[in-house]
Amino acid sequence: MTKIAVIEDDQPTSNQLAGWIRAARPEIQVDQWFNRDDAEAALAREDYALVVLDIELGRERNAGVALINSINKHRQGTPVLVVSAMPAAIYRSIMKALDAWDYLQKTTFEEADFIDTFLDILRATKHRQSEPAADKPTAAEELVLDPLWQRTPTWRGERINLPLTAQRILATLYQRRGEIVSYDELFDVVKSGRNRDNVRKHVSTIREAFREIDPDFDGIENVPMRGFRWSATAAAPMARKAAR
Repeated sequence: MTKIAVIEDDQPTSNQLAGWIRAARPEIQVDQWFNRDDAEAALAREDYALVVLDIELGRERNAGVALINSINKHRQGTPVLVVSAMPAAIYRSIMKALDAWDYLQKTTFEEADFIDTFLDILRATKHRQSEPAADKPTAAEELVLDPLWQRTPTWRGERINLPLTAQRILATLYQRRGEIVSYDELFDVVKSGRNRDNVRKHVSTIREAFREIDPDFDGIENVPMRGFRWSATAAAPMARKAAR
């Protein structure tokens, strides 16, 4: 039986997340833990397919960070979905650095967003287990995307911190580099919030993530009224930067 752990100290929130999971996948066993000690004990004895956790547990502000470190040490490969009230702009990159799969900020997402992310992670881990290990990418490659969405993308060897939906949009644009990808086509990637404003927000997130490591990045072109295009000259800014 597939087992999921929900680690959240607020019982109504824990029950809501567990209820969403059970509604989407009734065959899954959901274990709920409300403090760090019980969660650590469960993680040591159970083989969870996915862990959903909060960063703050009771009075421990960074209990979730400690749990992620424990998972990485003893249960390497177990995906973690962080659901926290901490600002996503600050904590998403921190959680990505700890190899969490994704970060959702409380009050900013709906049930459909949570379920889409949750199911994406389950599908990715199932696919990873059935496929042979892929060769590690070289740092010399321009953009490297993990098809299983576990590792963050890299741009010339530098990690790009992006949520799953933004990673899917980036992959679509890059796979069709040089072509215009229409809004309608990107709606299929977004899955929820299928409107132009939402797509533009995701593209803005992608650009900002690239510019954190390359301030001159301008590789995603906005094509008015049509969509977006990954520019064929996207590597040029990096090349100029390296030459300086």
